[in-house]
Amino acid sequence: MHIEPGVVTGAKLLLSYATAAGAGAYALKLGWSAAKERGLPSLVARSAIGTAAVFTFFEVLPHYPVGVSEVHLILGSTLFLILGAAPAAFALAFGLLLQGLLFAPFDLPQYGMNITTLLVPLFALQAVAGRIIPRDTAYVDVGYGQALALSTAFQGGVVAWVAFWALYGHGFAPANLAAISTFGGAYMLVVLLEPLVDLAILGLAKGTRGLAQSGLVTPRLYAAD
Repeated sequence: MHIEPGVVTGAKLLLSYATAAGAGAYALKLGWSAAKERGLPSLVARSAIGTAAVFTFFEVLPHYPVGVSEVHLILGSTLFLILGAAPAAFALAFGLLLQGLLFAPFDLPQYGMNITTLLVPLFALQAVAGRIIPRDTAYVDVGYGQALALSTAFQGGVVAWVAFWALYGHGFAPANLAAISTFGGAYMLVVLLEPLVDLAILGLAKGTRGLAQSGLVTPRLYAAD
């Protein structure tokens, strides 16, 4: 997870519960729209695939403690482009919960902060995608510049929220500011890698267009809006 135990404690945790509730409510709204668009079975299937992927991202892929948190390759833009916004949001929420329940119960008090830190940047990514990807462009045809913009929106949002929680918990002490800067600098390296992963996976998707009718990917992956 992103926010380590002890960064925010006591009554200050109430804010994380409120922000997580807001992010969760918006995710449910997206889920309702996705279920109406392609059916509940498709939403459940995509969310399950995404949950397995998120769990793998956090437990299997390399991750290193840096500054106030850990650097992970979360691939939020990949989840969005392949599965859609609602399944990606549910995947991040359930993947993190599963990780906490099975391997890191000491992280569960930080669950509200961690969910906020991941879901709000995902929603920002969705907004950016709506602006920079033309409505007549399928996601498999996204270019590197567009993928980079999506990755920057997501990863930049993650860094911003981690910085917020660290400042909220420990203030502007020089040591805290240095730890935040170290984390932010390390995390933004992910921005350079994630678009390449996106394009590689989208390239594979181009060769498997039979998935278009499977309900296992977002309709926008192969078809223009």
